[in-house]
Amino acid sequence: MKIAVIQMNSTDNKEENIVKAKEFIDEASNKGAKLIALPEMFNFLGPNKEKLSQSETIPGPTIKCMMNKAIEHKIYILCGSILEKSKDCRKAFNTSVFLNPQGAIIAKYRKIHLFDIKIKGESFYRESATMNSGTKVVTISTDFAKLGFSICYDLRFPELYRKLTIQGAQIIFIPAAFTLQTGKDHWEVLIRARAIENQVYIIAPAQTGSHPPGEKCYGKSMIVDPWGIVIAKASDKEMIIYSEIDLLYQNKVRKEIPSLSHIRKDIFPI
Repeated sequence: MKIAVIQMNSTDNKEENIVKAKEFIDEASNKGAKLIALPEMFNFLGPNKEKLSQSETIPGPTIKCMMNKAIEHKIYILCGSILEKSKDCRKAFNTSVFLNPQGAIIAKYRKIHLFDIKIKGESFYRESATMNSGTKVVTISTDFAKLGFSICYDLRFPELYRKLTIQGAQIIFIPAAFTLQTGKDHWEVLIRARAIENQVYIIAPAQTGSHPPGEKCYGKSMIVDPWGIVIAKASDKEMIIYSEIDLLYQNKVRKEIPSLSHIRKDIFPI
């Protein structure tokens, strides 16, 4: 299967972001991609004070638009993440949606780990001020592979990826808007570590560049194979990267280094 990963520089203009995402999807489909992945917050990336007003039901306007694209091109689409309305009117969910070629929602994942950090002299983020955290680990079986889902800051929690793998995930998605400050040192090494220790393909579409109110995303979207090799990587601009997913190769890796079968569940219950 040919995979396309879309790297975007989304802003606080939702209409423009959606138009751009649709154009990228058209381009990737025309080049033969059967699964297309968008980054975190692909439809809106702006100030915290505006986030609740930009949240939607699922399906709502953004996801319905993506459903139509899935049907039009007969493709799978990972709708990176959008802000999903919750029963708590003060907060939203950061939610990833996966569509099949018939335009149906076959998986929905709400980001479990919220990005609350403070780097002295550099950055302060408090995602929990506007977001509720999810509580469910999500995998889904498709006709080509079993998939697992995560979002951005989840990347720092290896126990999530081990659980996705134990549940059978062969490909794991990490749509992200990783900060420039942390991304330059941690993004690639963490993605490669998650791929190596779980012997999975990692599909990581990311935001790049600046967005209101003056924040910067690291970018460097990538696709990493089960040996930890970066098989496709974006540069510092909006673009699409492509790669083939080879599950026979994954089986070979898992047979040659059968570490997943060596897990000491008697000592480390999963």
